[in-house]
Amino acid sequence: TNGVAMAQVLHEIDAAWFDKVWLSRIKEDVGDNWRIKASNLKKVLQGITDYYHEFLGQQISEDLLPDLSQISEHSDPVELGRLLQLILGCAVNCEKKQEHIQVIMTLEESVQHVVMAAIQELMSKEIVGFVSELPGDLEQQLKRTLEELNEVLAEKEELKQRCQELDLQVAALQEEKSSLMSENELMNDRLDQLDGSLDDTNTAVAKKYFNAQMQLEQLQEENFRLETAKDDYRVHCEELEKQLVELQHRNDELTSLAEESRALKDEIDVLRTLADKTNKLESTVEVYRKKLEDLNDFRRQVKSLQETNMMYMHNTVSLEEELKKANAARAQLETYKRQVQELHNKLSEESKRADTLAFEQKRLEEKHEALIKEKERLIVQRDALKETNEELRCSQMQQDHLNQTDASAVKSYENLAAEILPVEYREMFIRLQHENKMLHLQQEGSENEQIVELQEKLEQKHRTINELETENRLSKERVGELQQQIEDLQKTLQEQESKTEGEGVEASQHYIVGSNH
Repeated sequence: TNGVAMAQVLHEIDAAWFDKVWLSRIKEDVGDNWRIKASNLKKVLQGITDYYHEFLGQQISEDLLPDLSQISEHSDPVELGRLLQLILGCAVNCEKKQEHIQVIMTLEESVQHVVMAAIQELMSKEIVGFVSELPGDLEQQLKRTLEELNEVLAEKEELKQRCQELDLQVAALQEEKSSLMSENELMNDRLDQLDGSLDDTNTAVAKKYFNAQMQLEQLQEENFRLETAKDDYRVHCEELEKQLVELQHRNDELTSLAEESRALKDEIDVLRTLADKTNKLESTVEVYRKKLEDLNDFRRQVKSLQETNMMYMHNTVSLEEELKKANAARAQLETYKRQVQELHNKLSEESKRADTLAFEQKRLEEKHEALIKEKERLIVQRDALKETNEELRCSQMQQDHLNQTDASAVKSYENLAAEILPVEYREMFIRLQHENKMLHLQQEGSENEQIVELQEKLEQKHRTINELETENRLSKERVGELQQQIEDLQKTLQEQESKTEGEGVEASQHYIVGSNH
């Protein structure tokens, strides 16, 4: 776990890459100092990653990188196995990989299985990045070769298992043969003893002898058949081993072709990079040439812009003075606007008061007209009453005259009428006259009340209409004033925007002139 043996193994794998200079950096006197162990292991792992990246052109997966602290401090077998797996990958991918593979094939079967499993695990995690760099035909051919190699290995394992089974069967048959041979010897001994009795075929001993002889012949035939099958399987296994060696050679050839194609691809990438750099440099030279040609134009433009800048500076000073005046005028304008608003509010209040007074005046005029009409009606009634009074006076005078002449006749007539009309009818007639008079009075009172209520409602409606008309007129006047203010503000904003745009253009020109300087 100190990294010394691993460094020596890497030096034997590829002495050109892991040279003596690199090997001399590995400290051998480690002892129990885990820091020196960690330093040696770090150098070993760094050399392996550089070898994979620069020499083999492969990237080591993060899952394959070991934890060196666990190895140096605790000698973790799992992490140590990962590091040894990377060293094994260097051995089977270097230039002397065929020799290392032959050495692996000479190991014990259990060790060989473990090594092959480690190589397959390493290749399965790295084959994605490696195959992506190969050309299409070589990639497919390498995949087919790997598949054939796996199939041959699987078939080899099956044949080995079958050979082991056949060996077990042969051993069992040999044991059975030895037992049969011992029995045969015993039977021969007994046969020598019973030669005389064998002449008689009807005896039990003769029958057993013939049965044993038939069994022996059958067993010999079965043994010969098994020996023949064993020889056939051995020949087939040798042919498969030859095919495996050929496939390994073919795999080596494909690997060398892949390395050549990868080297050519790297050269093409380098040349393509150089060509891109050349094109960029040519375009840069052309751009600089155009910039040099445009430099004189820029100088003339700078001179003209300087002159324009001076003119704009004078204009800016004058505009700043105008802006100060405009700000003062704007403040004065705001004061005037507030005064106008206050005057408008007072005007609206006075208009409402004037409308109210006009409405009151109109209502008083209507009352005055009603009173005049009532006065005229009363005058007409007075005249009518005067005429009636004159007529009644004349009739009274005539009546007095008649009363004096016919007093006696009237008395007799009244007495006669009183006698003719009963008392109940006279009371009923008087009561009906009184009720008629009261109904006339009530009807006149209710009609007067309804007339007063209707007049009040009419006056309220007229008052509401006048207020609404006043508000409508004031609203129209306010809308007109607001529209005028909006137009004024729009004009003011347009003027300010034009001024600010002019100032922005001047500022940008000042900035351009300053940057050119």
